[in-house]
Amino acid sequence: MQKLCPNCKPGKMCPKHRVLSQFDKVAPKVKLHFSGPSPPEIFVGRIGYPNINIGVLAPTTYDTPHEKLSVAEDWSNSNLSIANILRLRGQLVYGRTMSHIKKQNKVKTVMNELALTSKKVSTEFFLKKQPLLGEMSSSKIFRPMTNPAPIKKVLLEENAKVKKKVDYLVNDTDALATTALKELTSEIRIDHMQKLLSAGLLGKATNRRMVPTRWSITAVDDTISKQMLEKIRYYKEIQEIQLLEGSYLGNYISILILPGQFTFEGIEIWEDQDDNAQNTEHHTTFAQDYEGFGGRKSYASNITGGYYAMRLPVTEYLTKIQRQGTVLVFREITKEYYAPLGVGIVREATRRATMNKPLIFETILQAKLHIKNNLKLNHNYLDKSWILENYGKQKRLKDFW
Repeated sequence: MQKLCPNCKPGKMCPKHRVLSQFDKVAPKVKLHFSGPSPPEIFVGRIGYPNINIGVLAPTTYDTPHEKLSVAEDWSNSNLSIANILRLRGQLVYGRTMSHIKKQNKVKTVMNELALTSKKVSTEFFLKKQPLLGEMSSSKIFRPMTNPAPIKKVLLEENAKVKKKVDYLVNDTDALATTALKELTSEIRIDHMQKLLSAGLLGKATNRRMVPTRWSITAVDDTISKQMLEKIRYYKEIQEIQLLEGSYLGNYISILILPGQFTFEGIEIWEDQDDNAQNTEHHTTFAQDYEGFGGRKSYASNITGGYYAMRLPVTEYLTKIQRQGTVLVFREITKEYYAPLGVGIVREATRRATMNKPLIFETILQAKLHIKNNLKLNHNYLDKSWILENYGKQKRLKDFW
């Protein structure tokens, strides 16, 4: 039976739990022994670190469209709704066990094999107890985790297909993890790199250990964007004011790029609403992080993982056009986004914006008016922007010639 949450009211479930309750009604009783195609997907927890939960996710049948189970990029490419994503995630069983981050055991061995590939792998599960069907944990960082169960053992029923570059770098125990990620950028997708890092398969031999999934996701986004910035900072400055817009699942992104050196600011604003009949007032919450030309010196603790997930597609775009600029990214999160699906949604919504044709403005005021006129939430957070407040105030050497 699905546990309700604070957003559920007496006699009225929240949208997320309405979807999960439907799954409860049709979900078959899972056997303690079953086989299914792992997407492939692994998970490394962080609670109790360095002794943490680790495990493998897989559906209980081969009828599930495994290619859409776990990657936000595929969800976006297929334009899946939140309800469809939750239904897909609800078909996965999360077989887990406790382990130390440096310990090697049979479950960890299978996790390593699954982390090496991006192709589905037939996996055989032996559970100790029935999964908690319909139970789903949500996070702003990682994908929803469903149907947890203690696992006795897990076996692979076929060999995982591994790319030569992945195999080479996993076996190179002298290369730094950052070096390996840089070489893999053109070979595999972001989610695959995150799995390799989380499983502890990259880096020097003495430094290898399992990394909690939520940490590995942000670490890869941060590392890859920093590596692109090493070149971007030497590109010519953009000569026009650009605005890129896009959205996915109630996440609305506006990317304002101004002439100047690379500077980055991320702003998030999200909607809270009291669903009581007597009070339908909307409230908004604001978060902000930013960095100058020299980069950040500390973790973006306000926006957290979303900051790095927004910065990565921006650096991809600047690399593509071979220009640098002063960048301000707005993310509006409306009530449409009723169930957190992980930071990959932020990355894909931002990527959608960078794939659209940019709007060109002659003045910053014109760009600001356009953004304000298209705001989904009734709150003017443009005035709180660090970049807009300071833009043009700092003189540079070329201003004197």
